[in-house]
Amino acid sequence: MKRILQYFIACVLITSLLGMPSLKAQNTKKIMKQTYKFQRLIALIDAFYVENKDIEKITEDGIRAMLSELDPHSVYISKDEVKEMNEPLVGEFSGIGIQFNILRDTLMVVSTVSGGPSEKVGLRAGDRITKIDGKNIAGIGFKNSDVRKGLRGDRGSKVDLEIKRPGVKSPMDFVIIRDKIPIYSIDAAYMVDKTIGYIRLSRFAAKTLEEFEAAVKKLKAQGMKDLIFDLTGNSGGYLGAAIGISDHFLNNDKLIVYTDGLPQMRSKSYAELNGLLEDGRLVLMVNENSASASEIVSGAVQDWDRGVIVGHRTFGKGLVQRQFPLTDSSMVRLTIAHYYTPSGRCIQKPYKKGLQDYYMDVYKRYTSGELVNKDSIKVSDSLKYKTRRLGRTVYGGGGIIPDVFVPIDTTKNYSYFNRLSAKNIIFPWVINYIDKNRKTLQKKYKTFESFHKNFVVTDKMFNDIVAKGEKAGVKKDKKSYPQMKGEIKNQVKAFIARSIWDMNETFMILNSRNKIFKEAVKVLKTNKYDKILKK
Repeated sequence: MKRILQYFIACVLITSLLGMPSLKAQNTKKIMKQTYKFQRLIALIDAFYVENKDIEKITEDGIRAMLSELDPHSVYISKDEVKEMNEPLVGEFSGIGIQFNILRDTLMVVSTVSGGPSEKVGLRAGDRITKIDGKNIAGIGFKNSDVRKGLRGDRGSKVDLEIKRPGVKSPMDFVIIRDKIPIYSIDAAYMVDKTIGYIRLSRFAAKTLEEFEAAVKKLKAQGMKDLIFDLTGNSGGYLGAAIGISDHFLNNDKLIVYTDGLPQMRSKSYAELNGLLEDGRLVLMVNENSASASEIVSGAVQDWDRGVIVGHRTFGKGLVQRQFPLTDSSMVRLTIAHYYTPSGRCIQKPYKKGLQDYYMDVYKRYTSGELVNKDSIKVSDSLKYKTRRLGRTVYGGGGIIPDVFVPIDTTKNYSYFNRLSAKNIIFPWVINYIDKNRKTLQKKYKTFESFHKNFVVTDKMFNDIVAKGEKAGVKKDKKSYPQMKGEIKNQVKAFIARSIWDMNETFMILNSRNKIFKEAVKVLKTNKYDKILKK
């Protein structure tokens, strides 16, 4: 009876929401009728069903099923998931400030956050955390979620860690006071040469705009005239951050994006600021995993002929979500509008065939040959649009098609590389190598420039990784592994650089073999840019 009363109260709360002005008045009676129907079903299951059932789980499963009928991006977020899902967008959490990896049931410090609590007390990359607040965590099957629960907490609270450090016989004890830890959006920002800057953005979050502005000012102070803006793999985030960054590229009063949903949700966003990057040449790097906010920026830049888009066709997400709280602190992330680029394109790809087909689209691009030949990209004349300044033809209905297409290398078979990664072979090998050679490396390579130019991952090192893979069940594929030798060596070198320097240096090495990056540089260093934009 108590539970039935609780559901009646919940029903009253739902009913109270029906008075919100955002709901369609003509649907109120229908919603009331269906609300009582759902409430009665839950009460009947609780009161009369032959077995005891978890009513909370049944309710959540029902919500998930309901949302799955709408679109791929309207989702339910349980109260336990809300905080963790929002952290990358909010841009900070309270903790000790480390990046970690669990290697063979050992919690290893990969790096410390600059200026964070762990760096201040002397933790460093390669340290093994064996106890948290006196509890042994080594060799007991700890998971990432367990580590986060142990290390995160309220700002100002204390955590005691026992550390084993390579080369130090006795365990070391650290007392760390938790503090606010920033989650950065920008992975790297460096000068490619004397005039070309490079910025890689991983997400659009609450503090992305100020991070971006700081990075641009830093690079301009170093002589940047032109920018390569890397949005590959960026799945999106806050609409406001995308608008803010686009504003820096476009002159005042230019339309950036407009959204269209219910009448009160229609809005247009225009450039307003005196942007930091309204002059100079701009190249955006994108791929099939660039989505949502990444596509808003790419669409605005392309539609105004402000820059050149290089890479692969983007994901194709043209829907805007908003989070609504439910009564138990859980949330629904609900699609409230479509967004459109300045030329009028909605780049949302079809999703009527269901979730599996929707997310298999990226895989189908490999099998259809689209990632090898731009002519394999399917477009519709009914979705043809013109750019605002030069009248170039662009298409809606499924992502942003790049101005300069970069085919994947079909001579390479990534299966061996992927199997090594899945078995976590490469990174642990690097950690062990760093443990043994850190002092030697730091003594021999005083600068990153020296390391980048002179350090070589030898065949002996590569063969050792191959042997580790075989022990873990990754058989040496005589056809594919020789093709991936250069890629594996390059990633090993990048991981070693990360352990000694920072993410800028990591991406300098990774980009040395990145075809999209190399094409972006080529666009700026030849007359290709001017030909595309007819300057």
